[in-house]
Amino acid sequence: MTLDSEQIRKVLPHRYPFLLVDRILELEPGKRAVGRKNVTVNEPFFEGHWPHKSVMPGVLIVESMAQISGVILLAMEEHRGENAYFVGINKARFRKPVLPGDTLTIRAEITKIRGSFGTAAAVAEVDGQEVASAELMFALANDGVEEVL
Repeated sequence: MTLDSEQIRKVLPHRYPFLLVDRILELEPGKRAVGRKNVTVNEPFFEGHWPHKSVMPGVLIVESMAQISGVILLAMEEHRGENAYFVGINKARFRKPVLPGDTLTIRAEITKIRGSFGTAAAVAEVDGQEVASAELMFALANDGVEEVL
């Protein structure tokens, strides 16, 4: 299954400038996903983050990984209409800077689901080279968000 930007907006509550996923290329609900974030020089964070050398903030790379992981959980039948709250990060590593013009390809896999909690492992790559990785934790909650998938 794939999702374009409009379909992603129906699953995730995020909006500009905080929606950091442009496309889901592969999706196995409850298991894994591959997503893409195109990094352009027009991103609002480049204006103030290292203005002499544009570098995507690591926290936003992690947020991109978390959003793709959240889509995996929210695509599961039993979690449709819920929100995936990002509640923890372990083992975050940043290996290379992400620059304007780069395309982040993010691979995420759910490693554990127990009740309303889930854990994912995610890796972000640019041109096939790993730029970041992390273990991410989520709490799932029904906040009255409409069913969209």
